[in-house]
Amino acid sequence: MLHDRNALVTGGAEGMGRAIAQRLVDDGAGVVITDINPTLGRATADELGVAFIEHDVRLEDSWVDAVAAVERDRGALHILVNNAGLLNPLEAADPLVTSLEDWRRIFATNVEGVFLGCKTAIPAIVRAGAGGAIINISSIAAMIATPFALPYGASKAAVSHLTKSVAQYCATERLNIRCNSVHPGMVRTHRYDEGVREEAVARGVAFEQVIAAQQTTIPMGAFVPPEDVGALVAFLASESARYITGAEFVVDGGIVHCDTAHWE
Repeated sequence: MLHDRNALVTGGAEGMGRAIAQRLVDDGAGVVITDINPTLGRATADELGVAFIEHDVRLEDSWVDAVAAVERDRGALHILVNNAGLLNPLEAADPLVTSLEDWRRIFATNVEGVFLGCKTAIPAIVRAGAGGAIINISSIAAMIATPFALPYGASKAAVSHLTKSVAQYCATERLNIRCNSVHPGMVRTHRYDEGVREEAVARGVAFEQVIAAQQTTIPMGAFVPPEDVGALVAFLASESARYITGAEFVVDGGIVHCDTAHWE
């Protein structure tokens, strides 16, 4: 399905990034994962049988180096998955208490990192000569109000808009590069569980109680498996999606389309 295609997945050391990388490998792609954590990144790369590059998505030079390494070592870049991202701090992040420092920190990774990835990867994919795809990982937080996760929701909404603009640019310039955004809901990952544990301790309740309460807000009654996000990304990277660009793909168990959708 993705044979003779090379993919770069940011934030690939764990969680959704790891699941995305695994699915791309399973579908035949040559995969390079990047992460800001070199120890975990190398361990994951060894387990998946892929290459690893230490990479800070906030820095343009780091992007230039990462893409150049893929072209040098793999011959070409065809697929970029902008997955690296930050969540809000544990405490409430409403319009009155959100600090400018936290706002800028989250936007630097979640928005500027995606922008730099698109900017750097587009010429490389063009050089490959076979077309390709950019998949930007956004969130359902881009589609619903996030009054207590203000910078995170705003950053993911920016990713959605950026994706549409990149898609239209590539289409009108006939670059043969598609760009779409994926909007996961609540995905059970190690990092997600860590956040729930912190919340449980702060509230003085059991971890299982917080998990159960959050699960009840999902209309389909279950968290999104990371593998399901990987499957969607692999489809969008493939020729089966060759005429899909500038679109938003939600994988959330029905939260966004529920009349009571909100961010708690």
